[in-house]
Amino acid sequence: MKTHEHTTSPDHPRTTHSNPPNPLTFFFDLAEIWDLNTDQQMKLLGSPARSTYFRWRKDGGEVSTDVLERISHLGSIYKALMILLDTPDSAVKWLRKPNRYFEGASALDILLNGTLTDIIRVRHYVDAQRGG
Repeated sequence: MKTHEHTTSPDHPRTTHSNPPNPLTFFFDLAEIWDLNTDQQMKLLGSPARSTYFRWRKDGGEVSTDVLERISHLGSIYKALMILLDTPDSAVKWLRKPNRYFEGASALDILLNGTLTDIIRVRHYVDAQRGG
């Protein structure tokens, strides 16, 4: 029986009917939308070894609970921004714009501190903005 490929986006990661969505596929799709370079991607993933990052990029693979949690929070941030703003471009502009709530740093600057706590901090902010 054939499987049907779906289009790729953070809302619809690359999947087949027989396979669950892959968190790394979602992350790399999101990183492309957010125009993140390799170092930024690695920081958001918890600073894995470069060899691990490139293996994940090429072949996927298993990730730790910490990495899954990071990807989940980043996905929630993306979803909240898509509710609040009209387009992915607007979301990218917002991520990079200085924000008073973050003492003049951008949300992306906070995310790139690299700690799970900072990712959660940005998530709580965007969730509060959308009333969630």
